[in-house]
Amino acid sequence: MIAGLLYAIGPVRAQQLGLPQSAILTIEADRLFSQSAFGKRTANEIEADSAVLAAENRRIEAELMAEEQKLTARRSEMDPEAFRTLADAFDEKVQSFRRTQDSKTHALSQRADKARVEFLRAARPVLEALMRETGAGVIMERSSVFLSSNATDITDLAISRIDAAIGDGKTTSGNDADQ
Repeated sequence: MIAGLLYAIGPVRAQQLGLPQSAILTIEADRLFSQSAFGKRTANEIEADSAVLAAENRRIEAELMAEEQKLTARRSEMDPEAFRTLADAFDEKVQSFRRTQDSKTHALSQRADKARVEFLRAARPVLEALMRETGAGVIMERSSVFLSSNATDITDLAISRIDAAIGDGKTTSGNDADQ
């Protein structure tokens, strides 16, 4: 009897706090990340670095175009074999720049993926606490659910709690970078 009463108090307290009472909760993982302070900071940093990379790409492209025009202008006054050697060297230079810039783009993408993993690791205790408070046994991605009540979606609540717990994650990211 007392055990039953204590069990019933949990759901009542959760309802008083405005939490859903459901064995299954739903969450929009993309929105959880993108609308959190952590996700916004990450997006801003990656956007700024992408803009720097884009500017660098435009500068390199302009330099290569100017070099190509000079090479093309010299073609008529050069021995065909000598021109071919210079053209091949120029082509290798272009390919090398392309590989380098592609590598930088890939690194930015990996950084975004790593930040997402870091965020989910930092958010896990908050999500687990929400599960305990609501009596849920599972949190499912909302887009994978065929039909559910909006009352089971905890995305907004999770964002506010995660923001309160980890903020923009700057100190978390800094510590990980030092390791």
